[in-house]
Amino acid sequence: MILLVTPTDGSQKIVDCPEDVGAPEVARQQDVWLYRRCLSRSDAKERMTMNPPRHASLLLPLLALELVASDGRVTSPNIETIVQRMALARADNQVLLRPYSVTRSYTLLGKDGKDAKAQVLAQISFVPPSAKTFVIQRASGTAFGERAVRQMLEHETDIVKNHDSTEMSLANYEFRLVREEKCNGERCFVLAITPRRKDKALLRGHIWVDAATYLLQRTEGEPAEGPSWWLRDSRIIFTYGDVEGMWLQTASESTSNVRFVGRYTMLSQDIKYTVGKPGASAANAVRER
Repeated sequence: MILLVTPTDGSQKIVDCPEDVGAPEVARQQDVWLYRRCLSRSDAKERMTMNPPRHASLLLPLLALELVASDGRVTSPNIETIVQRMALARADNQVLLRPYSVTRSYTLLGKDGKDAKAQVLAQISFVPPSAKTFVIQRASGTAFGERAVRQMLEHETDIVKNHDSTEMSLANYEFRLVREEKCNGERCFVLAITPRRKDKALLRGHIWVDAATYLLQRTEGEPAEGPSWWLRDSRIIFTYGDVEGMWLQTASESTSNVRFVGRYTMLSQDIKYTVGKPGASAANAVRER
């Protein structure tokens, strides 16, 4: 594994990461505050060019807020530090975004949570910074499943046009550090999130923030405002992953009580990406995930 790391002096460098050691341990040994996994050394060099190191003065106020225990271990940063580093990591990720298309599967589960009532396959295309479109490629089962997927995708395309209004920032949320725990095999800070306004695009719940990259591993919560008269007691889970250097939402689970019908769960999973180069259309080499 190859890592692109940012040490505490604000520079960037490429290091080898043995599989039997793991990225978090290498990051600790290298005294870095942020790292990214790369496909190869050439991939890491390209990212350095696309995303030059930030001036050290931006990092020093954050690093100064960390506390060192008596035995030399670095303790958890405070909530202000975590939120500031989330903002930096989010901005860095925005720089790395490229055009892409993704094939995504949706499965609607019935009241028992087991039997598939509908299955939908959709193609979603994105061109930075804010153009997203979709096409339903195939649908089977109850017509309610396809209608629900269309509504979800229309909502997704609307959000990307004004992502500042929904991102995990102090403008939209209050944050509280709850605990630390592993998520997807990585050490994470679990933060409670409280929306600053009633908005169906904001969630009240928790996020799992990677302690090394400060990117989201998981989001779980309920809408700050009911999405519609038809849906009640909604619960949403988002999970994230690396897609050729971009950190994206790659799966979701949404559960709601549908009036006069009952409780249903919609699962989504990204299954194949087509990733372009910066400034190109989303129609280059296909790589299955």
